[in-house]
Amino acid sequence: MEVTRIQGKAVLVTGAAGFIGSHLAEQLVGLGARVRAFIRYNSRNDRGLLEYLPPDRLREVDVFPGDLRDPDAVRAACRGVEIVFHLGALIAIPYSYRNPTDVIATNVLGTLNVLQAGRDTGVRRIIHTSTSEVYGTAQRVPIDETHPVQGQSPYSASKIGADKVAESFYRAFGVPVCTLRPFNTYGPRQSARAVIPTIITQALVGNEVHLGDLAPRRDLTFVSDTVGGFLRMAEAGDDVLGQEVNLGANSEVSVGDLAAKICALIGTSPRIVTESDRVRPKKSEVFRLLADNRKAERMIGWKPQVSLDAGLRQTIDWIRQNLDRYRPSEYQV
Repeated sequence: MEVTRIQGKAVLVTGAAGFIGSHLAEQLVGLGARVRAFIRYNSRNDRGLLEYLPPDRLREVDVFPGDLRDPDAVRAACRGVEIVFHLGALIAIPYSYRNPTDVIATNVLGTLNVLQAGRDTGVRRIIHTSTSEVYGTAQRVPIDETHPVQGQSPYSASKIGADKVAESFYRAFGVPVCTLRPFNTYGPRQSARAVIPTIITQALVGNEVHLGDLAPRRDLTFVSDTVGGFLRMAEAGDDVLGQEVNLGANSEVSVGDLAAKICALIGTSPRIVTESDRVRPKKSEVFRLLADNRKAERMIGWKPQVSLDAGLRQTIDWIRQNLDRYRPSEYQV
C-alpha cells in the first residue's frame, strides 16, 4: 500500500521533538501534510530533535509549544486538525523509578487530554502510541495483541493506563482512536537512554562498554519502519479503530549479542562490563520481547523493510557524525 492520502491533511504530532516523533514529522512534511508539532515548552526555544530536520522541511512545521498536562493547550493544538499522532510521553524506565508521579501525570493525564481534545474538536483519527513494555516479560512467544499486560515499571504501568483510557474513549464515546504498539525502535537521533546508542557511543570512544543485564532479549525495529507503521495506520480504513496493533520485526537478540554485533560492525573489541547501577530491579526487568506482527500485516499492510545489520550501520554512521551530542562516560536515565 503506497502512502499518498496524507497529502494536504492537517495533522498534529505530539512528542514531535522526540526520537520517533521528529522522524514522523519529517516524513509527513515530505508527503505534503500540514504538520503541527506539539512540543514541551522551554525558555530556550529548543525544538529538540526537530532541529535535525533539513531546513526546508523544518520551515514547513508549525511548532506549538505547550504541555500535555494542560488541557487548554492540547485543545488549542487540536483545533483544525484531522489526524492526531499522539507520541508525546516520558519514556525512560529508570526515570520512572525516580519520578513516577511525573511519568504517570504526563502519560496518563496527557493522553486523557489528547482524547478529550480530539473528541471536542472533531478530529477524524487519533493514533495513540503504546509500547511493548506493557506486555512485561513474555509469557508466550511470539507476543500477539491478546498477550496479558503487566506493569513491571511505573513507565509500563503508565502506558497500560493510557492504553486503557484510549480504549474506553473508543467504546464509551466513539472517539476514532487506534493504538500502535512499537517494539524497541532504534535509529539515528535516538538518545543514550536507549541501549543501542549506549553501546555505540562507548564502543566508538573507549576500551570498555558498560551495560546492565546482558541476558534480556529484544525485538528491534528501525525507525523508518516504525514511522511507516504510523503512516499506514493513518491511511487504513475504519476497521482499525479501537484496535491495538504491534509493530515489531518478529526476531530477537540478547543485549550481549547485540553489543558484540555492534562492536564488530564498528571494528572494535572493547571489554563488556556489567554495571549494577544499570541493572533493573529483578521483578521489573523485561527478559524477553518477541513480536507477533501478523495483525499489522493483515490490517495495515505493514512489514519491516530494514534488516538489523543495515539499520545498525545507519545508526552507527549517524552517531559517529554527531558524537558531540552524547556523553558516553555518563549513564543517562
